[in-house]
Amino acid sequence: MKTIALALAAVAGLAATGAQAQGYPTRPITMIVPFAAGGPTDVIARIVTDHMSRTLGQQIVIENVAGAGGTTGITRAAQSQADGYTIMMGHMGTHGAAPALYPNLKYDPTKDFAPIGLAAGTPIVIVAKKDFPANDLKGFLEYLKTNSDKVNMAHAGVGSVSHSTGIFFNSVIKVKPTMVAYRGTGPALNDLMANTVDFMTDQIVNVAPQIQGNNIKAFAIATPERSPVLPNVPTTKEAGLEGYEVSAWNAVFAPKATPPDVVKKLSDALMKSLDDENTKKRLLDLGGVIPSNAERTPEALQKLVESEVARWTPVLKAAGATAE
Repeated sequence: MKTIALALAAVAGLAATGAQAQGYPTRPITMIVPFAAGGPTDVIARIVTDHMSRTLGQQIVIENVAGAGGTTGITRAAQSQADGYTIMMGHMGTHGAAPALYPNLKYDPTKDFAPIGLAAGTPIVIVAKKDFPANDLKGFLEYLKTNSDKVNMAHAGVGSVSHSTGIFFNSVIKVKPTMVAYRGTGPALNDLMANTVDFMTDQIVNVAPQIQGNNIKAFAIATPERSPVLPNVPTTKEAGLEGYEVSAWNAVFAPKATPPDVVKKLSDALMKSLDDENTKKRLLDLGGVIPSNAERTPEALQKLVESEVARWTPVLKAAGATAE
């Protein structure tokens, strides 16, 4: 009798979970963005969730939880109840570079999440303060190599995109500037515009408006082709720098045990958001890259995370980068 009772309880539990997923969502959803408001991850999250909220019929509320290169917010989100009411916007740093930089990381990007979908690709741009004493990438690199001990480089915290791509950049050109950490690329960019720091490598979504407004200098974009948003900024290869091509990405995840039906509803809502003309325009105007339908699926995101961890771990370990 006890075995039968346990079996019935299990069936009832599954039925309840199915019913919950079927009616989902019945209240607002929280999306944890692991960086300060105003940064590229925050901007992309707000753009895609605007349309997702309308599809789901419930508001997606952004909660910024900054710290430790984004791992503070992602850790909190990963440990949240897996009911679809807490999701997160992760990226290349939190789900690709973090394992190599944080030996005591409290999550495994490849195992501890339910992937929902890729939101946007974001090319990396090499930028500097407006009065930096160089006018092109060649002059910039020469200055860095001659004055490495006098130059500082801003980033959004160890493990962030700006930090990881910055470490990669420094390793390619073999310089060691002073690294200055912030709690997000928004604050870092503010100090770059205020001439408090010298340069950084950052996502195009964050820096394009300031480049267009002549508030900072752009030396090169680290992609094979120029961006339509910054047509006058050469690629790193065009400007004479071989070996530095890198793009970041932002993606939506849920805690590991989130019901599959809930994941599907969230994934479908993200798909519709990225198909929306207004959403696409807003992302493209900032220099973002819209992923194809095949790249947006949960399965594709899982493979991307696995490949990014495999890619960044040797690069960062070889550079001796660590958060501890």
